[in-house]
Amino acid sequence: MEIIKEADGSNLTVKLVGRLDAATAMQLDKDFATSLKGVSNLALDLAQLDYVASAGLRILLKTQKKMDRQGSMVIKNVQDSVREVLDMTGFSNFLTLEENAKKKLQINF
Repeated sequence: MEIIKEADGSNLTVKLVGRLDAATAMQLDKDFATSLKGVSNLALDLAQLDYVASAGLRILLKTQKKMDRQGSMVIKNVQDSVREVLDMTGFSNFLTLEENAKKKLQINF
């Protein structure tokens, strides 16, 4: 898996490319341990993420909880195959997906 980061002050966009499985989840967890310091807005772009395994789901949930404490996190551009896994496991109810965040904003206005 490739991790591409774009930082702008306290905003960080992370693009994940490839597969988020047991081996690459550890890599992402280690990366986030340092790169999320001082970040208040995290955007995860999954447009090029082809697959997510249970270990990857755990890291996404762990990161969501961390970012809920220090700011916000949104997951964008989820491919259908990954979205299916998020929906089947119920993780789409716990993670902030871009389309869900937009629906909440529309309801509030």
